[in-house]
Amino acid sequence: MKKKLSKIMVYSLLVIGALTMLLPFFWMISTSFKTGFEALQTPPTWLPKKLQLTNWIAAWHAAPFASYLINSVVVALITTVGQIITAIMAAFAFAKMNFRGKTFLFTILLATMMVPGEMLIIPNFVTLSQLHLVNTYGALIIPWLASFFAVFTLRQSFASVPDQLYYAAKLDGASDWQFLWQILVPNSKSSITAIGLLQVIGSWNSFMWPLIVTNTDKMRTLPVGLQAFSSDSGVNYPELMAASTFVILPMVILYLFLNKYVVSGISGGGIKG
Repeated sequence: MKKKLSKIMVYSLLVIGALTMLLPFFWMISTSFKTGFEALQTPPTWLPKKLQLTNWIAAWHAAPFASYLINSVVVALITTVGQIITAIMAAFAFAKMNFRGKTFLFTILLATMMVPGEMLIIPNFVTLSQLHLVNTYGALIIPWLASFFAVFTLRQSFASVPDQLYYAAKLDGASDWQFLWQILVPNSKSSITAIGLLQVIGSWNSFMWPLIVTNTDKMRTLPVGLQAFSSDSGVNYPELMAASTFVILPMVILYLFLNKYVVSGISGGGIKG
């Protein structure tokens, strides 16, 4: 009896948790089909009386979303590829190579993960401003080409590959470069995919940094473009919710296809028995 009650409690908590997380998304999509009056109605209604498809059309034409979309795709792809490459190189050095100060350097870099990202906004902006990179792709991309979280995750995966395999490859005449790309990288596909997916989602959803370093529609990304629906006269909530759906839908679809790599990539090792 106690076991049944405990299971019921667990399932109830899971249902409550799922509803808590899904209700905002349901509200967003539902509001995108409402009229302006329905969106502000008190008490609020969960479903629109009539589907207003014109909200989606108006939202797309309210701002240069095609330009925002291109910028978001370019920034997400370049930062992801750059972050994966730098993470692979650094992770290999920390996992398999021996050099003076290796442990100390790794500890210092690990400590940087404790620094809040907000503290780096002003130093990064000042540096990019002095380099005349504000309002360019460089400002949107350069600060995110390396991540120690990605290095740490890949280092754990690379370290799980036995050192004996590394020494055997060296005896057979394989270079470090060949061992890295022919053995370590193929055996760490899950970790690399997880890192890439998390970076794509993070870059796509980034708002604060693109808002600070861009000042024209030509360089803005999709999340920043949502401010087009706010003005001194108020907020057009139905169109804003439609535009918000534009922004999150690609990442939701991508995550649904690749979510298994997030868990297996972060928790899994390099070689499976």
